[in-house]
Amino acid sequence: MMIMAEKITMLRKRSGWSQEELAEKLGVSRQAVSKWESGASLPDLDRMVKMSQLFCVSTDYLLKDEIEEVTLPEGELAPESGGDYVVTLEEANAFLDLTRQLSARIAMAVALCILSPICLIQLAGVAEYKGSISEVFATCVGVSALLVLVGIGVAILLFNGMKLSPYQHIEKELLSLQYGVSGVVQRRKEADEPAYRMSLVVGVVLCILSVVPLLLTSALNLGDYISICCVNVLLTLVAAAVFLFVRFGSIHSSYQKILQEEDYTKERKQINKKLAWFPSVYWTLTTAIYLAYSFATERWDFTWIVWPVAGVLFVAVYCTLQAVIHGKNKVS
Repeated sequence: MMIMAEKITMLRKRSGWSQEELAEKLGVSRQAVSKWESGASLPDLDRMVKMSQLFCVSTDYLLKDEIEEVTLPEGELAPESGGDYVVTLEEANAFLDLTRQLSARIAMAVALCILSPICLIQLAGVAEYKGSISEVFATCVGVSALLVLVGIGVAILLFNGMKLSPYQHIEKELLSLQYGVSGVVQRRKEADEPAYRMSLVVGVVLCILSVVPLLLTSALNLGDYISICCVNVLLTLVAAAVFLFVRFGSIHSSYQKILQEEDYTKERKQINKKLAWFPSVYWTLTTAIYLAYSFATERWDFTWIVWPVAGVLFVAVYCTLQAVIHGKNKVS
């Protein structure tokens, strides 16, 4: 026999809502919902009626302990789509919540890697054009700062990546969704869509603005040292843009992974499995080329061009590889 507290808890979780979300829908505090679910207090009649409407159950079901089961449509727990792994509502919500929690940390780690050369670039500029410090000192301190920031960034990525590792199958395997999961995930996705779109707009604007100081410096012929400072401004703005892209993009992609949309359709998953090695190899080589080129030429005010070129090439090469594999799959 289920008491009212257990029923409210079960219905809330089945709907994919947190206590805060249910409280907002009912116009009460989270503490009130918590007390209902712990059995410390009971909701008033108005709240009971509203909950019955929200959960699509009768008020009798909520009020009477002897009514133990919700009448669900036939096949309610059957998978919505065929696949190798069945995702329950509980697992879907846990994955979405964890991704949201870790997204800011992962975004910061990526931003730190982009910001890592700033100290080296600035000190090298001071040593060459101001002469207030030696080149040896500038190189030692700058490289040390670069390695520390990259190390911190990589550590954050690895640590938080391990937290997400239990859910790797959601990204890689063909999924079946337990009945009702698709609707809950779609509703959460729609709620987050405005923030995702805004992050894309602001990120693109920051990327465009990042090159403005360099263009003005070049047009006004303000000197090499100012150009170096402008490179650091560029890296800072790009890091801010990438933070937004990764922060909100990872949340958006978590919905796509469960719903198997866009980059995570069943066909794409099969292709991506074969290309899992490519991103890490590509960006490792790009970083090595950037550092080698910069140290060899000592043109830090120019070598930043490696990154936008690498970004464009990455998309082109990756899409080409996907097309090749897709063609082979069709032939076979």
